[in-house]
Amino acid sequence: MSEPCVLFLARTALLSEVFPRLKEAGVQVLQAQGLEEALQAVRSATPQLLLTEPRLEGYEASELLAALKDLGETAPAVVVFSDQGTAKEARHYMEAGARDYWLAPLSFDKIRLLLSEPPGKEAAARSLQNRASGNGIIGEHESVRRTMALSRQVAPSRATVLISGESGTGKEMFARYIHQQSPRAKKPFVAVNCAALPEHLLESELFGHEKGAFTGAVHRKPGKFELAHTGTILLDEISEMDLALQAKLLRVLQEGELDRVGGTETVRIDVRVLATTNCDLEARVAEGAFRQDLYFRLNVIPLRLPPLRERGEDVIRLAQHFIGRFSADYGISGLELSQDAAEWLRKHDWTGNVRELQNLMERAVLLAGTGPIRTGHFLLDGELHDLDLEGSGPDLPCQELSEEASAQGSTQRREQAEPDLVPLEEMERRLILRSLDHTQGNRTQAAKLLGISVRTLRNKLNEYREQGVHA
Repeated sequence: MSEPCVLFLARTALLSEVFPRLKEAGVQVLQAQGLEEALQAVRSATPQLLLTEPRLEGYEASELLAALKDLGETAPAVVVFSDQGTAKEARHYMEAGARDYWLAPLSFDKIRLLLSEPPGKEAAARSLQNRASGNGIIGEHESVRRTMALSRQVAPSRATVLISGESGTGKEMFARYIHQQSPRAKKPFVAVNCAALPEHLLESELFGHEKGAFTGAVHRKPGKFELAHTGTILLDEISEMDLALQAKLLRVLQEGELDRVGGTETVRIDVRVLATTNCDLEARVAEGAFRQDLYFRLNVIPLRLPPLRERGEDVIRLAQHFIGRFSADYGISGLELSQDAAEWLRKHDWTGNVRELQNLMERAVLLAGTGPIRTGHFLLDGELHDLDLEGSGPDLPCQELSEEASAQGSTQRREQAEPDLVPLEEMERRLILRSLDHTQGNRTQAAKLLGISVRTLRNKLNEYREQGVHA
């Protein structure tokens, strides 16, 4: 079984601390010495993450970033890191396609955070093509059309935009669309998840720090605002920011300048600010959990994204898009949405919005095989649909049953009152093995596809081995 993979192009001396911790965490670690060796490793090992120094003897990171563009969505996320970096260099590499720019020493926690993101998250967002206008967002409902029109109208300005909506409605996608439609489109777009880091780390991440500002600050580090200079910064889930940090952010928005943590020099910046929230910020202001003056400063242009349940036939348009996308990913052709499945999709409440629909359709594509997709292929939690998985989907080369286990499974199926139904444990086993097959044995990706932890998946596989099922 393959595990998460990280590829490094760096001097061994800079990797001595992070290498052992990654290996202990079950991450496959590779090291390349130059461009050709790195590209070969990318093609053969398909690492999720590639960390590189800006330059080594006979090598420059810009050459790698240019070469990886030809790989499209299969290219790994690239982080450029340096022991003596500058904000100018950081902007150069991020404009060239780097996912991020870090200062050495490398952080195991930051690497692990990147590895935990869903595979191809950014590429998946970019692949949502609107069939009519090619604007990157699928939707023909009137509420979506109005939001798109307002986004285009305000994109050329410098005004801050507050994008609100339930989780999974596509807030970051709309933020990227505003950036792409603006005069800053070719400049950096930097996204920061304000809910992912504690206050002291978020302050350093946003504003940077000086050497010696705190334990472990061995070099000056430019913050995300500096990296986004002349471009756009997205403050994702702004409602989760601590009150003390909100005051410092307000100064940045009003004055266009910041102070690095531990610094005495004021840094001038030119950044367009977008923010997202999935909660009622006015209510947070009333509760005293969010500054009123910051709310007014952010809410210059309010954009509310409608939940999927209010978008009518967009549910079917999106479902068909995801069917086409995942069918291509898994090499399946001829899949169609049955009438009963389409009707079920229209009636579902979609508490997880587009993200829930995307996950549901990937699961359905895996289970339906050659189609058509029926309601039973959705396999919702707590529900056991009338679903016969025998003969659906591609063969499972990783599934091997001992004679005893096969006989036991056959006996269990014969004992069922309804011949078309299979025991829940049997259905679960098939789904797990099929997911592993489709992810080519990658447990991390299979676990995310199934909505379970890697540890749970590992425990299930151990149970199957004890029963004589080998995967």
